[in-house]
Amino acid sequence: MIKCAVFDLDGTLLNTLTTIAYYCNKSLEALGLEPIETEKYKYFVGEGAAKLIHRILEYRAFSASAEREAEILNEYVSSYNKNPEYLTAVYNGIEPLLDRLSEEGISIAVLSNKPESSVKPLVEKFFGNERFSIVSGQKEGVPRKPDPTALFEILEKLGATPEECLYIGDTSTDMKTGKAAGTFTVGVLWGFRDREELIENGADFIAENPMQIAELI
Repeated sequence: MIKCAVFDLDGTLLNTLTTIAYYCNKSLEALGLEPIETEKYKYFVGEGAAKLIHRILEYRAFSASAEREAEILNEYVSSYNKNPEYLTAVYNGIEPLLDRLSEEGISIAVLSNKPESSVKPLVEKFFGNERFSIVSGQKEGVPRKPDPTALFEILEKLGATPEECLYIGDTSTDMKTGKAAGTFTVGVLWGFRDREELIENGADFIAENPMQIAELI
């Protein structure tokens, strides 16, 4: 019996790709570097903001010390957090899915590798502050996905076992997270990666649209 559903954020609940590309390209522009086309950001995201910034600097062959890279990261996060909803939208079908899960008595939560300082305002902006039981982003002292530590913490707070949980995401990082935690792991095709990547990394089910997830309950 499924008691809870834990969702990734970027590429799963929210289409943030254009937003991420916009703020990252502003960071590159400040360094005198050419912007990167939006589609390429699909393969830069998924493992947190620090890894994202490292990847775009590497892609543009910009050599920076660890200290300078940390400064660029902080500038990016600060800029993003000033207007995180800019160019972002909820994917079609997500709201009806969340309604259906709530009607079925399923607890729902968010687990993202995006900094928690960005995650909570975004979720509140697009979903309000009562929709999700728990909203968790990357924070100091807790390893990022695909390490399952943060997912285990959510399950403990919700009073659910891994076998009672659906973990839902759009990248290999998410599939590895769910499998490491022992949850039923759902890969979604409306996000940033393709079917092949999701299957190769252990997806138990591939959803082509949100309501297919409701049918699993």
